[in-house]
This record gives sequence, C-alpha cells and structure tokens, in this order.
Amino acid sequence: MEDLEAEKAASEEEKVRYLGEKIPPLQLSGLKMEELQKVCKQMNEKIEAVDEERYDCEAKVIKNNRDINELKLKVQDLGGKFKKPALRKVRVSADEMLKALFGSKNKGSMDLRANLKSVKKEDIKQEKELTMEVGDWRKNVEAMSDMKGRKKMFDAAGGAV
Repeated sequence: MEDLEAEKAASEEEKVRYLGEKIPPLQLSGLKMEELQKVCKQMNEKIEAVDEERYDCEAKVIKNNRDINELKLKVQDLGGKFKKPALRKVRVSADEMLKALFGSKNKGSMDLRANLKSVKKEDIKQEKELTMEVGDWRKNVEAMSDMKGRKKMFDAAGGAV
C-alpha cells in the first residue's frame, strides 16, 4: 500500500512539473483587449496541438490492444487444446468399405481379382507363332514397291473406310 501511495504521489508531482514546463503562468492583469485576444488564440492553438497528440496516442493504444488480442487468439489456436489422435492402420476389404460408405444399397461385389483377365500359356504360344509368321519385313516392302502394290494398298485402305 505504501508503494502504491508513493507511486501516486510521484505521478502527481510529475504531472505538475510537466504542466509547469508546457504552460507558463498567465499574467492577464493590465493587458489590452487585443493582447488578450492574442493570448487566447495562442492558448487555443496549444489546446488543438495537445488534442491531436492525445487522439494519436489513443488511436495507437486501440490499435495495439487489437493487435494484442489477435496475437493472443493465434497463440491459443497454435497451442491448441485438442490433441491429434494417433492414427492406426485398419485393414478393410473393398466390400466392407462400400457398405460403410453407401450402406446396404450396394448390390455389386467389389472383388477386383475376379474381374481380371486370365491368361493361359496356350494363348501366349499362339501369339508368338502369329508374330513369327509375319516373317521378314523386307519381303512386304518389295511386294508393295511397284505400282500394283501401291494400288493394292489404296484399295485395301479404301475398302476399309
């Protein structure tokens, strides 16, 4: 309590000292009307300057308070009250996933392996034989090199279209 009273007294003394520096004592006795008007205009100008400073200081204080509140909110958001749960790996089949997403509306099965094409060894052997039968590509070029070969090529293309 004693410290608070000492601070109040110190602030009052500081205020009186500051005002003594900024505002000299007025001596209005014995002044003419024109001189009184000049003194009033000077006082009015000083009052306006002080009001501008006060307004600027208030605007800065309001802006700083707003910034402080925004930063407090950001800190709270970043600190966060919620902890992110550790995710676990869950094995779910495609059918179970569809049931979970669409409910019992899903009629089709999602067995992907059943839809795959099965390849037999016989099919692979037949494809190799077909490629071997094509033979040397030079023979085909020589057969098509004359005009009759080109005519055949255009007839085949024309008939296909």
